[in-house]
Amino acid sequence: MKQSNKVRTFLCGVLAVAVLTAFAAMAAGGAGSQTDPLVTLSYLTGSFTGQIMDKVDGLLAGRNAALTKELTDKLTQLPGGAAGDSYAVVTLSAGQTLSGEAGCEIILRSGSARCAGTGSTGLVDATSGSGLGNEAALTANHLYLMPESRSIVTVEGATLLARGAYTVA
Repeated sequence: MKQSNKVRTFLCGVLAVAVLTAFAAMAAGGAGSQTDPLVTLSYLTGSFTGQIMDKVDGLLAGRNAALTKELTDKLTQLPGGAAGDSYAVVTLSAGQTLSGEAGCEIILRSGSARCAGTGSTGLVDATSGSGLGNEAALTANHLYLMPESRSIVTVEGATLLARGAYTVA
């Protein structure tokens, strides 16, 4: 019986040493190394990078939309609205004044209006290639350019197309 206990104790000792050695080997060398990485390169370049790029694209799209809205709001607050490539329809009642800066373009579509202001020049009639003096009436469907700050006063109300910087009073 004594021999049997010695063999059993010896086998338990060998088994304990083997288990401890295996745990030590796993802890010392394996996980996270080049041969056994915790995260594979294919995961990083594949699905993980795709997920990150989708999130970044979503955030950028949201920010771009917010900035576009903010810019549009700011442009519409400028005198005369957003001075772009298109004309804005301006409807004036009798006695109202449209004051434009240099370079403002006006087309009288309906009603009647006259050039107002002081100085040597009135408006430039680009359609006929002539000048329009102060207090002279505008002709319908003619393109007028303002060489400097000028005003147009409506006589009985008018509909104008305007492009450039202007204010209505």
